Amino acid sequence: MNLKSLMLLTTGASMAATGAMADGHMANSMTLVSWGGAYQASQVNAYSDPYVAMNEGLEVIWDESSGEAVARLRAMNEAGNVTWDLVDVVASDAMRLCDEGLAMEIDHDEVLAPAPDGTPATEDFGDLIVSDCFIPQIVYSTTVGYRTDVAEWNGNTPTDICAIFDTENFPGQRSLERRPIGNLEWALICDGVAMEDVYDVLETDEGITRAFAMLDTIQDNTVWWTAGADTPQLLADGEIVMGSTYNGRLFSLIEEQDQPVAMLWDAQVFDLDGWIIPEGLPEDRLARTLDFLRFATDTQRLADQAAYISYGPARASSAPLVGQHATLGIDMAPHMPTDPANATRTFLFNYEWWADYRDDMDARFQAWLAQ
Repeated sequence: MNLKSLMLLTTGASMAATGAMADGHMANSMTLVSWGGAYQASQVNAYSDPYVAMNEGLEVIWDESSGEAVARLRAMNEAGNVTWDLVDVVASDAMRLCDEGLAMEIDHDEVLAPAPDGTPATEDFGDLIVSDCFIPQIVYSTTVGYRTDVAEWNGNTPTDICAIFDTENFPGQRSLERRPIGNLEWALICDGVAMEDVYDVLETDEGITRAFAMLDTIQDNTVWWTAGADTPQLLADGEIVMGSTYNGRLFSLIEEQDQPVAMLWDAQVFDLDGWIIPEGLPEDRLARTLDFLRFATDTQRLADQAAYISYGPARASSAPLVGQHATLGIDMAPHMPTDPANATRTFLFNYEWWADYRDDMDARFQAWLAQ
């Protein structure tokens, strides 16, 4: 069965809303892979719980291994045993998986629902469709949170990203992600490189050396995290005084948990997150995956997710539907990375650069950490 036939099948099932199990063509379980924590909870609330309610008997299994998605999918493909059905990845990883033939290329207008006014999906998502394999969900940023009760800071509070490297005025342990993305860019910016020149400088050995030299200055004061929930927990426990993570995780820590933490928007690193379908799924699993994907990425579902976490929906038609937090009742728009007040000095992540250089930079970063 080809993709078009499957789409006819799954579209029909979606229109029926129920009874998808009865036609016998769709698997009765699926494994979704994401990042855990508050982000995954928002996907459960907005996507999978309503979908399961429409499809009685369907089992949805959530795996929290998106941070290892590239390596795990390479291994599954090598073993000929792909156990994941839909994987949430950042845009640069989607590009790598697509280039390696590990993610399925799709016709976005055929697979995804149009906007309520009939606007095709490719127009509604626009430039956020950065790969033939990538289905965008959210715009988010990696930024820095800091505790507001650090006595040693004598009443000072960080005002820009370079506070991460300023252990004299802001002493204490910090946390950074255990990967080069974002860290190398911030290191160069705080070493005097203009934002627009960062990737040109990183193209050179001298630029890479310069970035690592800047990171050297805080290596002894840094906890390296691997899961997005790590920094919020470390901040809540008082184990660190500041650290990087995703803006939605900090929103949860500040607004939902009422912790003494604030966030920096300076030099926030914009990124995209979305789904890829692993290449080579059996027909029944692919049919189920496509049916869920069409539902989970429509205009209303992406807007619904913004009621649980402060990430901007990837569809233009979803933005007007973003309202208040599902339980706190506060307006969500001012907490989005795309809000004009928060986006005065945003660093634009270069997906193509990282898709080309990620493996090499990962190896150099791990070697630097091991020194």
